[in-house]
Amino acid sequence: MKKDTHPDYHMITVKMTDGSSFQTRSTWGEANGTLVLDIDPTTHPAWTGGGQKILDRDGRVGKFNKKFESFLGESSKKDSSEKNTSKDKAQEKTDS
Repeated sequence: MKKDTHPDYHMITVKMTDGSSFQTRSTWGEANGTLVLDIDPTTHPAWTGGGQKILDRDGRVGKFNKKFESFLGESSKKDSSEKNTSKDKAQEKTDS
């Protein structure tokens, strides 16, 4: 095996955004260096699961429905209108 082909693998300190830190081995930086993170698992929405809303205001689903409206035929329109009328009838019964 060739010598000097692998990078230097040494201990560094990783400092999280909340101020906590831990030591790990890495090829980043120099030995005993500190890696300060701007984004980490405690703050990023991908890990915390917050801050995202998925709205489809005539987006992909609407475009799909418009594109394949003739292919889907009248049955899909009837199904949705029947659901609406059955909901209206149910609402009328509860209002009475």
